[in-house]
Amino acid sequence: MKKIEEYVRSIPDFPEEGIVFRDVTSVLEDAEGLQLAIDSMQAMLSDVECDVIVGPESRGFIFGVPIAYNLRKAFIPVRKKGKLPCETIEKEYSLEYGTAVIEMHRDSIKPGQKVVIIDDLMATGGTIEAIVSLIEELGGEVVKVVFLMELDGLKGRDKLKGYNVESVIHYPGK
Repeated sequence: MKKIEEYVRSIPDFPEEGIVFRDVTSVLEDAEGLQLAIDSMQAMLSDVECDVIVGPESRGFIFGVPIAYNLRKAFIPVRKKGKLPCETIEKEYSLEYGTAVIEMHRDSIKPGQKVVIIDDLMATGGTIEAIVSLIEELGGEVVKVVFLMELDGLKGRDKLKGYNVESVIHYPGK
């Protein structure tokens, strides 16, 4: 079996010159790559006790749901504003060009629950920082954050100081 890094397609100069885009779809399109990605991320939780798994749409769903299923935990979706049908809480966060708003159902996290966040990529950290804020507003405790890939050059980890953050693959640049 190949190493997980070998399943990630790297596309130079996308979306702009000087950037190397790390394409997760090439992992998803290969059965062995997908299994290796999920197993590698789940292995980072072997010593973690949690009550629920949280993941942002859409790739956090892709990796978070099978991990939640395997661990027999509930999965809590974090969605873009306006996509959840019940009462929600929301958080605005900064993007490279502008802002975005994410939401969770107000009753999705119970006070005292231990929460793991799963996502595909850690870039600037803004999305996960916003998710952590929502979880804590609801009384949950973030016990770990797991990514498949991390772009170390964007220093997203700086926004998550004090949290247990792990990534399967590290890329030095942006």
